[in-house]
Amino acid sequence: MVDKWNITIPELTGEEERLAYVYLPDSYFEKPGKRYPVLYMFDGHNVFFDKDATYGKCWGMKEYMDETKTQMIIAAVECNHSPDHGRLKEYSPFNFREQGIGEIRGRGRTTMEWMVNSFKAEIDREFRTLPDREHTFIAGSSMGGLMSLYAVLEFNHVFSRAAALSPSVWLARRKIEQMIGAAEPDPNTVIYMDYGSEEFGNHTNMRHQYARVTSLLMDRQVMVESRIVPGGQHCEASWERQIPFFMDTLTYEWEERHEPAKEGDSKTRSGQDSDRPKGRHGGPAGAGSKGKNL
Repeated sequence: MVDKWNITIPELTGEEERLAYVYLPDSYFEKPGKRYPVLYMFDGHNVFFDKDATYGKCWGMKEYMDETKTQMIIAAVECNHSPDHGRLKEYSPFNFREQGIGEIRGRGRTTMEWMVNSFKAEIDREFRTLPDREHTFIAGSSMGGLMSLYAVLEFNHVFSRAAALSPSVWLARRKIEQMIGAAEPDPNTVIYMDYGSEEFGNHTNMRHQYARVTSLLMDRQVMVESRIVPGGQHCEASWERQIPFFMDTLTYEWEERHEPAKEGDSKTRSGQDSDRPKGRHGGPAGAGSKGKNL
């Protein structure tokens, strides 16, 4: 089930309300003594419900989690929809200037400090979580993908694994490289990162930049799974079809250590079981509404 309620983030938007979402697996109610790892996600309004999604198309995370019976809580928060680049500001770790956008004063650190000190604390208090680093993950796309990279590197004591889909590594490129170069992540840090083949033309020299970020992460001894998605576009429909890939990375080995697969289990670590959901709607990766390249 998915529960949602209104919250405020005083540090960012005062008393203005936005939605928070929590997904709980069915076993949460069947096994009252069981505790669960938590995946935190950006752009929470796009994660579960088409009716809440910015472009009318969500990721379909609830359907994937229900069908695979993945034993994990998902906690997500709606972004700032202010026309004054509210989302860009909250989801940027850096100040930057971009042609066509102007000057952005990044508030990514404030966003993450709130997420770690307030939102995560509330989730751990209200739900049966496994609150330690080993069981705490983070994921997002576009600017949320950049924030996921930032979170797992700068708040590595909190998050052990991250998934960054189509991360906005086109902005403040030197600052991103400096951030990665200065990071001292734990050797067991895992990052999934991908980029759609149809996205490379959206920003200058992106193929080189994506490869550069991948290489820098590997230099920091991060365990990286990096993919180019054939036909992948910058939209929720494309990101939905990557769910089996990034969830396999987030749960790889961890899932086997904590809940060994039973004979006949349809979820294989090879990820080649044809019964695993690949997206609710089928069709090419780019089907559905196409989002902004941010």
